[in-house]
Amino acid sequence: MRKQYYNLIIVLGVLFASCGKSKTTPDSENNGGNNGGGGDGGNPVTESVYLTNAKATQAFINSGYGTPFGSYKVNTTTNTTSAFEWYVASHIYADAAMVANGQAGSMTSMNNTFNWLKKLEDKSNANGGYFAYANLDGTGASGVKYTDDNALTGMAYLDAYDVTTGTVKSDYLAAAQSCAKWLINSGQWDNTFNGGFWWTTEKTVKPTQSNGLAMQLFARLYKITGTTQYKDWAVLVNDWLNSQLYDSNSGLYIWQIEKNGSKNNVKFTYDNAIMVEAQLLYADAMGDNTYKTKAQALGNAMIRGLWDKSYNVFIFNTNDLRVNGCYSGWATQAMIKLYELDQNSNWLVYAKANVDAINVILKNPALNGYYQYAGLNGAGRYSNLEGVDQAWMQRVQVMLSKYR
Repeated sequence: MRKQYYNLIIVLGVLFASCGKSKTTPDSENNGGNNGGGGDGGNPVTESVYLTNAKATQAFINSGYGTPFGSYKVNTTTNTTSAFEWYVASHIYADAAMVANGQAGSMTSMNNTFNWLKKLEDKSNANGGYFAYANLDGTGASGVKYTDDNALTGMAYLDAYDVTTGTVKSDYLAAAQSCAKWLINSGQWDNTFNGGFWWTTEKTVKPTQSNGLAMQLFARLYKITGTTQYKDWAVLVNDWLNSQLYDSNSGLYIWQIEKNGSKNNVKFTYDNAIMVEAQLLYADAMGDNTYKTKAQALGNAMIRGLWDKSYNVFIFNTNDLRVNGCYSGWATQAMIKLYELDQNSNWLVYAKANVDAINVILKNPALNGYYQYAGLNGAGRYSNLEGVDQAWMQRVQVMLSKYR
């Protein structure tokens, strides 16, 4: 998973309080309780604006990015003839969220995309693994493999597993297990820096996001299958992340260990959003409630260190105060997962405000699509609309629509 062009460019903190559905901006200093009142009259709401937005973005994706093969173009401007694995897997993730929301029509595209992704699997390798890209028809898959791409693909498959039945459901689980098989047997984990997964088969860096997504996949597979091997790997990755990449001063996970052994201490929003979910899945799989508390503390640390109070949005990272639909939007997913844990509605305040800001900063309302990057005030907005950003804004908004 490439942090798009970034390489080339450059204990609870706040106690949450319940707040009403009418609230639209964060207020961590409000310690008032939920009044528990009933409806206030007026016309009934027939559909959440966020569901409407998700449907509109999905239509934009289908019209501009989808192909007859089941794949999706990288973008509509500079790369219209190839497809990236993690971009395409993100479309499965988005469609699975739509199906979970009751949008059964998304099942067809989700399953078609699943069949396309199989073309990226390395059939010449006994351990499999997905190549990072291919032509739109699935030919030409070769070259580098990414740990985080393979782990994210496995997680997308498990979301699809949750909303399917019968043979298709079994196929999704088997495919997710194949992703885990490659992670375990690929040699991407070694003793350099006392463990940890390398980002790619080129073995240049060991980042939080690669290891966090692997931890998610192992924990979730252990919960589903009870297979001890997945438990052992979840524990191994978790222990390494906490010993090597966790910064106790900020309460956040740093970016990565470089090949020369130095640590890059930049903190990314989506790295830490991934770790919130990893800790929640770990808590559930292991029956260890201390990791629920850790996830809540990490969510609070994200708000302290990665939330811009002036623009009410999660930044790209601590060295780069831009906004991106995928990388900033990932925080909304983490906040929703925390709300589903403890029903503290202030998590939803941040989840909602983050999406609202992205809709102002990056959305093209005429297209219902999202530009790749912009400054917090919209300055320097990129002209390209990456497929992965569309998928993630579809996903997080349909998730949010369940509650707002």
